[in-house]
Amino acid sequence: MYKRAGVWWACIRHEGKKIQKSLETKDRRLAKAIEAKVKTEIVEGSYFEKLVGRDKTFKDMMDKLMAEHAPKVSNSMQIGYGIKLRNHLNPFFGEDAKLLSISPKLISQYKVYRSNKGAKPATINRELSMLSKAFSLASKEWEWIRDNPVSKVPREKENNQRDRWLSVDEERLLLDNCPEWLREIMLFALHTGLRQEELLSLKWSRVNEVTKTILITDTKNGNPVTLPLNKIALGVIERKARVRSIDNDFVFRNRNGKKVNAHNLRTSFYIVLRKVGIKDFRWHDLRHTFATRMAQAGFDLYKISKLLNHKDIKMTQRYSHHCPDSLRDGVEMLAVDYNLTTVEEKRVENVS
Repeated sequence: MYKRAGVWWACIRHEGKKIQKSLETKDRRLAKAIEAKVKTEIVEGSYFEKLVGRDKTFKDMMDKLMAEHAPKVSNSMQIGYGIKLRNHLNPFFGEDAKLLSISPKLISQYKVYRSNKGAKPATINRELSMLSKAFSLASKEWEWIRDNPVSKVPREKENNQRDRWLSVDEERLLLDNCPEWLREIMLFALHTGLRQEELLSLKWSRVNEVTKTILITDTKNGNPVTLPLNKIALGVIERKARVRSIDNDFVFRNRNGKKVNAHNLRTSFYIVLRKVGIKDFRWHDLRHTFATRMAQAGFDLYKISKLLNHKDIKMTQRYSHHCPDSLRDGVEMLAVDYNLTTVEEKRVENVS
């Protein structure tokens, strides 16, 4: 303890944390008692909750997440954060709910609530991941609360992986019935495997026609990646370059010269799908088509993973059943031209 302006203060270190606190008394004996109480609360883990988190609300935490953490993730993830917060998390937990009132039991109830609303396991897990990130920051960095209640709740078992891709006939039918601007974007998606936001955010400053590559900086996993362009994707770039705008740097622009709106893109895409009668197909399935065709052509999963910019090759393994021929090449390398008859004769001689 030490005195400052006649008042006793405590300076306590615990697990790498330094706590300086006015004991708000000039009486040394009382200050000693208060200091002992504070030390007990720190050891029990309740001090930080009482110090900061007691008055913090769910809104306080999520506002801080959106202000400080969201700008560090990709644009598409930021948009997703906003949708999850506005449409699902806020309505259930309530903006004015105290952080200390949100327990693992309540989070489990949220899972049931979302499931009853028809949300798929992967959707629920993404919402829990956002929520977990917020509580983790509130616990480890902001020191508002003691621990992360989401970490105590198991994730949903995901069973909603899609295995849908375009056949050659479906692709031809789709492209033949698209307006030119949509056809160019679809062709580029089919031959690069880019996610929708990565594609729409592509800028000329990230295109290198000499090396036939593009640099994607705003990726889902946060890792920039340089990708090669095949002749069809490069052909799209060359056509777009002829009408390149000096007003902005986006490769794909709408009729007003601005970045193509993702909602308008999907609306136009689904209109064409209905027109030609292609069912159960989403925009993201263009990316699945890109990966599936490479697997069917015999490319190994490592190369496909790199081209898809997957952070973990486990995400790419869904395509493994499409490449039996490439797997066969691996086992054929082990084959030796044995004379099995001779091998059997020698075995019999040794036994005798």
